[in-house]
Amino acid sequence: MKYAYTYVLDTMADWEIGYAIAELNSGRFFQKPGERVPVKTVSVTKDPITSSGGMTVLPDTTLDEIRPETTAVLLLPGADWDQPQHAPIVDKARELLASGANVAAICGATSALARAGLLDSRPHTSNSLDYLKMVAPTYKGEAFYRDEPAVADGNLITASSAGGLLFARYILARLGVCSQETLEAWYHYFNTGDAHYFYALMQTLPASS
Repeated sequence: MKYAYTYVLDTMADWEIGYAIAELNSGRFFQKPGERVPVKTVSVTKDPITSSGGMTVLPDTTLDEIRPETTAVLLLPGADWDQPQHAPIVDKARELLASGANVAAICGATSALARAGLLDSRPHTSNSLDYLKMVAPTYKGEAFYRDEPAVADGNLITASSAGGLLFARYILARLGVCSQETLEAWYHYFNTGDAHYFYALMQTLPASS
């Protein structure tokens, strides 16, 4: 079994990863009915954390459980990443990326990766280039910065605070859990609200679902 390990920390922006964790954990639009990628919340300890939206989250497990062979994707949400206790998860992200496992970071989490040098040599995005240069003085990846809501570069996916939907699309595409037709219709429906895409989405699903 592979999991979508989701790092939880105080001040995390719950909404930024909402699309991704909802679709992975439910599997409602997967091309194989009944399949899912279970979401496991992880943190430095099992102490409860409070999200930016005021939700209390009790972590399922600690970082020791995360291994490349059990990781479908490591999700890193936006939050205040300046605290030193988050260094171990950045080290884990480095390990996973080196092993070929997937890491997806959005908003403030990209600053933690930038400070660790993980964005210095591959395409990525964030809230803005100036933001990264401000919060990560050692950052050297300016030539690889892309001014887009989300960027997928192999097993690394990054996004700005406004890129949550595209972020989720790239994660689903990377994991190959949805058909291309389903993913296109899903993305366009939630991006536009046009009911045409909702009906198109339903028509892409297996008859047995």
